[in-house]
Amino acid sequence: MKVIYTIIIVLLMLFIITFSLENTLPIRLQYYDLMNVAIPTYMIVFIAFLVGVIFTGFMGIVERFRLNRTINKLNKTIRELRREVRDSKKEPLLDEEVKNIPANSSNN
Repeated sequence: MKVIYTIIIVLLMLFIITFSLENTLPIRLQYYDLMNVAIPTYMIVFIAFLVGVIFTGFMGIVERFRLNRTINKLNKTIRELRREVRDSKKEPLLDEEVKNIPANSSNN
């Protein structure tokens, strides 16, 4: 499995290098007078990809915290319900109480 992983990494690195070499044409980015820069095409693509990865990772972290909070609430509810079930169980009848119950109480 390590061989396949290494081959995939090498192919990915080869793609990144050849993509960078083929897309070196500068693109001018301008935003009014605040920003006026010339950046190679491959840098814009890599920066956009990196921003997407960071944004997706951040959203994953937020979702994980939300799910952990939901799990904790549900575990608390389960504990409370188990406690209710345990408390609501009838205590077993003693032998004396069983003897005092009429045998034909349903025939009245």
